[in-house]
Amino acid sequence: MEGFAEELTLAIDEKTGDYTRLTRFKPGADTSSFGAKTHSYPEEILVMEGSLYDEAFNKLLQAGDYASRPPGEVHGPFKTETGCVVLEVSFPSQSVD
Repeated sequence: MEGFAEELTLAIDEKTGDYTRLTRFKPGADTSSFGAKTHSYPEEILVMEGSLYDEAFNKLLQAGDYASRPPGEVHGPFKTETGCVVLEVSFPSQSVD
């Protein structure tokens, strides 16, 4: 996501791989070139500021919106006109491979 987003890992459990991260999407960011994504573990997100369009759900997430994604759920690609900051909590330790 280099170039249109910055990521800051706030915490990581070295044993489990579970992590908490902030991602700042710059105004005009568009992840369409990466396509939709999915992973084998659950994650939760909270839009802290700005807004983020999730194409998989045809939904504009705005500041204060929360999403809980179960393993295997398709999400993205993402777009933002204004930019946004997203708090992500991911649980690779709960992977359902």
